[in-house]
Amino acid sequence: MASAAPLTTDIETPPALRFITCGSVDDGKSTLIGRLLYEQQLIFDDQLSALEFDSRKHGTVGDEVDFALLLDGLEAEREQGITIDVAYRYFATPRRSFVVADTPGHEQYTRNMATGASNADLAVLLVDARKGVLPQTRRHAVIAGMLGIRHVVLAVNKIDLVDFDRAVFDQIVDAFNEFAATLGFRSITAIPLSARLGDNVSEKSARTPWFTGPSLVDFLERIDVDDDRAGKPFRMPVQWVNRPDQGFRGFCGTIASGTVTCGDEIVVLPSGRATTVRQVLTPGADDAAQAGDSVTLTLADEIDIARGDMLATPQARPQVADQFAAHIVWMSPEALLPGRSYLMKINHNAMLATVTELKHRIDIHSLAKLAAKTLTLNEVGVCNLSVARPIAVDSYADNRDTGAFILIDRYTNETVAAGMIDFALRRATNIHRHHYTVSKPVRTALMEHRPAVLWFTGLPGSGKSTIANLVESGLHARGAHTMLLDGDNVRHGLNKDLGFTEADRVENIRRVAEVAKLMTEAGLIVLCSFISPFAAERRLAREMLPEGEFIEIFVDTPLEECIARDPKGLYRRALAGEIKNFTGVGQPYEPPLRPELHLRTRERDAAHLAQDVIDELIRLKVL
Repeated sequence: MASAAPLTTDIETPPALRFITCGSVDDGKSTLIGRLLYEQQLIFDDQLSALEFDSRKHGTVGDEVDFALLLDGLEAEREQGITIDVAYRYFATPRRSFVVADTPGHEQYTRNMATGASNADLAVLLVDARKGVLPQTRRHAVIAGMLGIRHVVLAVNKIDLVDFDRAVFDQIVDAFNEFAATLGFRSITAIPLSARLGDNVSEKSARTPWFTGPSLVDFLERIDVDDDRAGKPFRMPVQWVNRPDQGFRGFCGTIASGTVTCGDEIVVLPSGRATTVRQVLTPGADDAAQAGDSVTLTLADEIDIARGDMLATPQARPQVADQFAAHIVWMSPEALLPGRSYLMKINHNAMLATVTELKHRIDIHSLAKLAAKTLTLNEVGVCNLSVARPIAVDSYADNRDTGAFILIDRYTNETVAAGMIDFALRRATNIHRHHYTVSKPVRTALMEHRPAVLWFTGLPGSGKSTIANLVESGLHARGAHTMLLDGDNVRHGLNKDLGFTEADRVENIRRVAEVAKLMTEAGLIVLCSFISPFAAERRLAREMLPEGEFIEIFVDTPLEECIARDPKGLYRRALAGEIKNFTGVGQPYEPPLRPELHLRTRERDAAHLAQDVIDELIRLKVL
């Protein structure tokens, strides 16, 4: 069990406390905050009148005031009686000021809970005394621990509905302490309370004489969360380069940790260039600043520095690498697919990132590490990531600001994951690119054509392989050096270990794209005939090659015609349920939006369409 929480003395004025309320749905999070504000006399008379009116319209507690409505401001929240978005409230008592985030309990809104927890110092984790510790309670506890929250209040709510039974309280506390023993919390403080009636919220309740601990408000006023960012090594990710004229060049950002003064030696990462701070410009006093301050620094030397670079102390530098191990919380209904390209945002950098390996998924019930090929909505896992270029980061355990990132879907712009860096993988410094004497231009000079990848995509049975085979025959007759990669053929060798799940399909195309790229290095025209149902992977293949070397060819045959053709009998088996994840039946196909060539098989036969491809290569001066 975690140790007791450190408390400040009554003489000290503790710093502002940022905390969240979290837990499973309908455990009383919004009601608790509403009751807390009411008992601290922080609700104006007109707000109270409006609350009484809203309680009659939307309330769930009969004729009583429903304090949850103070936080549930969205109409959908009031109609459904749930919290959907994160609701922030700023308030103060005579002894301390607070910023509280009321986070949703529903599983589908777990992403909002993670957002609220990312900036919190403490979590008030509510548990319904009648239900005990639920899966969502455990999920929120795991995420809180991952996001660096080290102090937890286990608020056993609705204790009045179990007749203030101490045995029920003790059973819940023991179950939670056993589960949370390995989550890294410094303190877990359990408090029995009734948010609806006010027991142990602001004052100790006479109805729980067996409870000797503090009330919730007393505890929150005195808890010492000790923000030690100023004592850590100096870190400042550059957010903006300020160059109003030729005489001034300043680097703006918020100091993530440590302190900086005029004359300090610093290093610029990832370049590694060293220099000295000439000026520290802040909205208040100049010459010095610390963690949390927004500043502009000028430097003694002219160094090439851009947004996303990091200024740091030379004696304790962050890690610089292009591959990392990390924990991630998956937040999208669309599953994580290792090998797919996402956009990572970290320390004001935005770059392409790929999950190269999903090491395991964490079971929220037992905290066991389970083998997995993908993550689905609200699942937590550990993975390896590769980014487009080396960047400077810290482990999240050392610095919550410089070790956190998000992943964004490149097509929908949806945030799909929140991540925490565990450590850098040292492969970036161990592996170096070897430069060949015989280069790609030299090899290409031996050919009478330019290298290119012709990427044929379409539904099963659309005629991709037939057309690609005719194109290669035509190119061979012209003396072109070619290689045809067909979907079925590569699964007999290179990709024989892959199945047909979404994750395996992504890896299938990634491998083929890498092989095709190597073949263009030899100067070949590479014909790739693959269903390649996902636009993301076709784009990944395109981005591996120089501009103009990737030619996407959409073999457009309507689904009903493909089913009628069914040359291998696969549609029949898929429609009968014998084949799972079959494109067009059990799995979607994402047609290209802007292919270089759009071949409509209903309008022209395969021979003419193959000639159209060759004519396009002549037009593009590939031949």
